[in-house]
Amino acid sequence: MSSDLASWLRSHPEISSIRVAASDLNGVPRGKRVPTRFADKAIDGGTRFPLSVLNLDIRGEDIHDSPLVYAQGDMDGVLKPTERGFVPLPWLSTPSALLPLLIYRDVGTPFDGDPRHALAGVVKRYKETGLTPVVAMELEFFLIDDSKKTLRIPASPRSGKRHKAGEILSIRVLDQFDDFFSQLYDACEAMDIPADTTISEAGLGQFEINMMHCDDPLKAADDAWLFKLLVKGLARRNGFAASFMAKPYEDYAGSGMHTHFSVLDSDGRNIFDNGGSKGTDALRHAVAGCVDAMPDSTLLFAPHANSYDRLVPHSHAPTGIAWAYENRTAAIRVPSGAPAARRIEHRVAGGDVNPYLSLAAILGSALNGMEDQSSPPDPITGDAYKHDIPQIPGTWEDALNRFEESDHIARIFPKGLIRNMGYTKRQEMGLMAGLSPDERVAIYLDAV
Repeated sequence: MSSDLASWLRSHPEISSIRVAASDLNGVPRGKRVPTRFADKAIDGGTRFPLSVLNLDIRGEDIHDSPLVYAQGDMDGVLKPTERGFVPLPWLSTPSALLPLLIYRDVGTPFDGDPRHALAGVVKRYKETGLTPVVAMELEFFLIDDSKKTLRIPASPRSGKRHKAGEILSIRVLDQFDDFFSQLYDACEAMDIPADTTISEAGLGQFEINMMHCDDPLKAADDAWLFKLLVKGLARRNGFAASFMAKPYEDYAGSGMHTHFSVLDSDGRNIFDNGGSKGTDALRHAVAGCVDAMPDSTLLFAPHANSYDRLVPHSHAPTGIAWAYENRTAAIRVPSGAPAARRIEHRVAGGDVNPYLSLAAILGSALNGMEDQSSPPDPITGDAYKHDIPQIPGTWEDALNRFEESDHIARIFPKGLIRNMGYTKRQEMGLMAGLSPDERVAIYLDAV
């Protein structure tokens, strides 16, 4: 076992079991449980499981027409630890830790269907030009009592009452769930997840937690992936559910995962900062890249049937393809504030996304725009929903077709991942077409 991993286990003798896992295309962790005393065998020799495990549908079923299964004999890959190392799992009653993994083919080459490898490829493109993205994500989620057929907010642990409406920026609602959020912050500290501010949001039992800016996009995506596992696991320990599904309630706003990013040059300067409020040409090129690729990358920002219920007018989610300064109705927002912190906020993704794929699409499209020195349309002002502008794909099928046929996407993602995503989503479309809304919610509530 590597010395760092062995040292971590020695310093945590209470850990009696470990999980070794990688993210599949839907962001679901796939892996194994291993007794700690056999950890060296699992780590030094590399964990093995089929390449097809990262290409399962949302239920965890094989993709029936995937060439990874029968056509290739369902061959194994070799999984090796990421630089993250062991992460404690504070929501489990037995002291346990997770070791995040990357999957490789037997010949040692990265498996091109691994979402984290895809993001690593985009980060490598930035580094080759002397640039470093700085990323922060805002993650929205719902606390839900799913013990009955009808979903509802959990009863307040303090008053025993249930709120009847969303309460935006309510301190009272935060205080009602203070024990949960205190546990959550303690767990984030233990897991090295840089959780910052928490607010109550517009939905029923909806909250948002911001992550601190990070100059390592892979760590930022790891943080978001691990945070989603943590919130869901910790909620169950407290007797209710937490869900990042895009739209659990028809009458309330859905959950997004807004991504803020700037870019540093080799001297550590923000290339979007021109000393004023408008930003540089590099900022506008990056905006143009995001705008140009938005229709083709929507599948990664809205990857599920339920995702499109969120993307409707006047629901705190963008529907038109436009950008603006300090305007939350636009899909791309350039926030105000100190020029040194000039950045882009990408507001399309739902809370149900795979963070690795969503971030790869955002940073990759921005880099495409900077490389091409593309020009964006004029920024809009006022209510974006009232503008006559191109629209984000409104259906799952349209988004998938555009994703598979896109030149923009082909510049960002390997062919194998694009192919595997297509197989996955077409199988899920067939599945969801035969289910009732309640049956869809039952699948998505815990899975995403």
